[in-house]
Amino acid sequence: MPGRFFLTDPVAALADALGVAPGVVSNEPARENIAPGQEIVVFDGGLLRMRWGIVPVGRVNARGRPVMEQIINARSETVFDKSAFDGVGRAVIPVNGWYEWTGETRKKTAWRIGPKGGGVLYFAAITDVWTAPGGLEVPQVAAVTCAPNGDVAPIHHRMGVLLEQSDIAVWMGADLEAAKALMVPWPDGRLHIEKAHGVNWDGP
Repeated sequence: MPGRFFLTDPVAALADALGVAPGVVSNEPARENIAPGQEIVVFDGGLLRMRWGIVPVGRVNARGRPVMEQIINARSETVFDKSAFDGVGRAVIPVNGWYEWTGETRKKTAWRIGPKGGGVLYFAAITDVWTAPGGLEVPQVAAVTCAPNGDVAPIHHRMGVLLEQSDIAVWMGADLEAAKALMVPWPDGRLHIEKAHGVNWDGP
């Protein structure tokens, strides 16, 4: 939906593909199980780290009530219509893939999902900044989700909105309608899915 991300390619290779300098993420290690609440590499014109999960302090819903739950993933069907998302930015989360789990608690099966042939997937995302007590500003990000494609549907009822690298500028651009048009399931047959071993549901 995604449940966890993994980023195993060297950041230098990712930066080269995007045509930017690694900058502050140049020392990012390979990571196999990136969980909500942790920092993750994000591209918003440059590479930086953001906390995965938007703490909606000060945000309200359509009824004017405070949004209480942390936002890990935002639904594409409503992300640009809900008042709770007013003023958010747009970016992408570049990773080599993600994990989903099926089955009952304590008997869950982990599934590793990535592009066929390897490479990077670009997840559409929204961003925000939380001003913590004491004035510390914490950049935050949440993945945007949509209905699953045929590859993912047997595993989960949602998947992240995936973007072609050539569409990243459109997603982050000023034309909101053009960005909305990108929020569709990834074409079938382009993902490799396999059972994953040694990946914990409860944490890294």
